[in-house]
Amino acid sequence: MKNVLFIFAFGLFAVAANAQTQNASKVGYADVDYIFSQMPEFKQIDAELTTLQNQLKKNLEAKSAEFQRKLTEYQQNAEKMLDAVRQNTVRELEQLQANLQKLQEDAQTEIQKKQNTLMEPVYAKVGKTIEEVAKENGFTFVLNQQIGGLDVILYGDPANDISDLVLKKMGITPVPATTTKPK
Repeated sequence: MKNVLFIFAFGLFAVAANAQTQNASKVGYADVDYIFSQMPEFKQIDAELTTLQNQLKKNLEAKSAEFQRKLTEYQQNAEKMLDAVRQNTVRELEQLQANLQKLQEDAQTEIQKKQNTLMEPVYAKVGKTIEEVAKENGFTFVLNQQIGGLDVILYGDPANDISDLVLKKMGITPVPATTTKPK
């Protein structure tokens, strides 16, 4: 009878241990910023955004120079102007300043929209590839190493970093980690 109880207890222990092993989660992590930096698409997007920023900056600088020129002209001649002309010039300067501020806001909005439009397919591609690599390698969870420049993972076994696997799956040969990838 003791043998039967022992075998029964041993069997329950084995089943419980097996269940725990099957429910164990394998957690990996990826450095998404590093992955993006290695992608040719990201370099093209960065160049396109820089070109747009430079164009908008030139336009803003031209409008700002025009405003400064008219403001200086007003300041030099304000005492000689008739009241009606002075008031009209002040309204014109206020309108120019408001237009300049609106132009700055619109430029920021345009850059953000362009970045979102260009990056959306890249985000989708990286996300899909991370999912594929995770499934292929038995990871239950994959965390991002950083979010907004802040470390989310304070320590991670390098064997669980799937960043290079993701790049390879996308057909990109990763630059050696010592020169590009932050530790």
